[in-house]
Amino acid sequence: KHFLKKKLIEKSGVLLEKTGLAPAQARIASLLIISDEVELTFDEIKDSLKLSKSATSNALNSLLAMEKISYTVKIGDRKRYFKSKIASMEIDFEDKIDKMLTMKYLLQEIVDQRTKKTPDFNEKLNSMIQFMTFMQSELPKLFEKWNQLKATRS
Repeated sequence: KHFLKKKLIEKSGVLLEKTGLAPAQARIASLLIISDEVELTFDEIKDSLKLSKSATSNALNSLLAMEKISYTVKIGDRKRYFKSKIASMEIDFEDKIDKMLTMKYLLQEIVDQRTKKTPDFNEKLNSMIQFMTFMQSELPKLFEKWNQLKATRS
């Protein structure tokens, strides 16, 4: 079971790296989701992933700054207990949609300024803008359906 969890942490870490996280950040984020313990101390994270103190500290601070994780302290214990902010994944998704929409407006501005001598390329840009416009109209409906589904489950 321990070996399977390590492989799952690695697999999840590789996937998170593709979203822009550094390797240590990705492994820590994965560990905090996969671990049987909901909260882990600095040393538990460092030892589980065999990271240096520096790599662990830098990755934790980055993840805290990105609001991907949080920590708590317990009365009488100076240790910080780190945990995943799994709910932020929905917020992250919404942020990515906002960035996509910003890109849509920039692409429109680019198309408006481009030469007419490249109709095929310009059409590809226009197609991307149309897709983003479609996503802009449909995604709020999906979010609403998702929220309704969640409400019926609770």
